[in-house]
Amino acid sequence: MKRINLTYWILTALFSTFMIFSSIGGITLHSDAVAMLHDHLGYPLYFIRWISAFKILGAIAILLPAVPARVKEWAYFGFFIDLVTGMISFIAVGDPIAGWAPMIIFIGVLIVAYQLHHKRLAYQP
Repeated sequence: MKRINLTYWILTALFSTFMIFSSIGGITLHSDAVAMLHDHLGYPLYFIRWISAFKILGAIAILLPAVPARVKEWAYFGFFIDLVTGMISFIAVGDPIAGWAPMIIFIGVLIVAYQLHHKRLAYQP
């Protein structure tokens, strides 16, 4: 159980950190985020801010132990949808595989963290 807990917290902390830092540019509408998400992918500015805010809330939800498991489930699902649709968006605009393939790594980390979350729940009294 110790190994599961340690691995879960390391993956969850790294993943949450990635999601929070990737959202800051979207909330502030930083020029780099606007160039990639709005100009390149075609997302509306209001959507960029909205999805960025929810990514931060989701990262906080999976980090805080007091958050109910049902809320964490929705956060994991939201992250999965965000990453998969982001990858599909890059493919749809014709980006090369090197531009979107790293998303597969983050999807994999998310899936492993989600599985570990369920293992941790199974061991709780």
